[in-house]
Amino acid sequence: MIHLSPVDIGIIMLYFGGVLFVGYRSTRRTGTSEEDFLLAGRSLTLPIFVMTLVSTWYGGILGVGEFSYRYGISNWVVQGVPYYFFAALFAFTLAKKIRGTNLFTIPDMLEAAYDKKTAILGSILTFVLMTPAPYILMLSVFLQMLFGWNLLLSLGVTAVVAVSYLYAGGFRADVETDVLEFILMFAGFAVIIPYCFLHYGGFAFLDSRLPALHLTATGGNSIQYVVVWFFIALWTLVDPAFHQRCYAAKSGTVAQKGILISIIFWFLFDFMTATAGLYARAAIPNLREPMMAYPALAEEILPPVAKGMFYVGMLATIMSTLNTLAFVSAQTLGRDILLRLGVRSRAAGNSAGPAPLEAHWGSGKSTRYTQLGLILAFMLSVIIALAIPSVIRIWYTIGTVIIPGLLVPLMASYFDSLRIPARFAFSAMAAGWLISTGWLIWGTLVGDGGYPLGIEPMYPGLFASLAIWAAGRASIAARG
Repeated sequence: MIHLSPVDIGIIMLYFGGVLFVGYRSTRRTGTSEEDFLLAGRSLTLPIFVMTLVSTWYGGILGVGEFSYRYGISNWVVQGVPYYFFAALFAFTLAKKIRGTNLFTIPDMLEAAYDKKTAILGSILTFVLMTPAPYILMLSVFLQMLFGWNLLLSLGVTAVVAVSYLYAGGFRADVETDVLEFILMFAGFAVIIPYCFLHYGGFAFLDSRLPALHLTATGGNSIQYVVVWFFIALWTLVDPAFHQRCYAAKSGTVAQKGILISIIFWFLFDFMTATAGLYARAAIPNLREPMMAYPALAEEILPPVAKGMFYVGMLATIMSTLNTLAFVSAQTLGRDILLRLGVRSRAAGNSAGPAPLEAHWGSGKSTRYTQLGLILAFMLSVIIALAIPSVIRIWYTIGTVIIPGLLVPLMASYFDSLRIPARFAFSAMAAGWLISTGWLIWGTLVGDGGYPLGIEPMYPGLFASLAIWAAGRASIAARG
């Protein structure tokens, strides 16, 4: 049970007010043109790029606490190291290429490389991949824990605080609130670590109180389990938030350097969250709900003011990701799906890419469709959150079925030597998605949780997509 003093409540309310102030202030500098509303005029400098990218990657903070509580430093190995690797790979292979296209979204790239049909299917998969449902659920549950509100009220507050200013301020509002939340998320965990050390002691306390496996790389899990997380980390390569920020950077160099610097900050934040998780497990060994590891630790050792600051840090961590996912989902649903369905496609394979959708419809059209998408995306995400009230289950389901569809065609689209004909790209995308989805459904409904041949759903989908890609490359070779 969370207990807040009046001063802690005041600090949390001040945080919400600060987010609204920064978000709405940004609207004064936001135009209605496509480039300004969707990408802040492609003006992100290196410091701003780093702060917005770092802060958007940690929304699942309660899940991080649960994983650390259950498996110790293995959390760092399976949910940190794979993402560092693929982020670095992204920086060196894709960042400059993405910025050099001067496009706006992943579906724009798919249409430029292949055709409109592939772009629309990619838009649908991107929309599902970026649903803010897990974070809407997480923030609403957290507000329930903090204030004792019912779920409906929590969802309403989430909508107002996390989404309303995006409607008017677009991507610039997302970025400027991210800067504030970057500072607060680090400050929150920087508060609790010294209190842990002073209250319990250093490594000797942890070593004496933790299960032995908590200080091993696997945490007692199998090597196969650890390897699966490396495949899940492929998410990084198709993450629309990464692509969006590269499109919005002032230059390709800013995008590349920004990602590499971000890895350092992710490493530091992982160190703090992993340390807090270890202290929670050592100090409160019989916690009934491991997802509550961080709040339970805060209730155990933090005095007023420090407790309020820590909870603000947790809220900022969730909110920064929720903002980004809400805006990307809105852009994908409104602009890339609804608007694109009414736009005549440019010729497939045009190296200059399709003209901005704005050029077809006139000033402000894509902005208005994105605003409409924001409302619809939030409503759909609430439905998903209520239907699947498990954050981890939502993550697993979405990553397992969407990544096999998007990964191969999208990566190939950026390299002439890997690109395939449009019909093969569409088939690879559809097969990767549908086969993994079917595999998952079979295991859930027919196999009682056991998948065919004991194989995780992601693998057959990826294999099918790669096989079709190989056939596409072979068809090009056959034509000479």
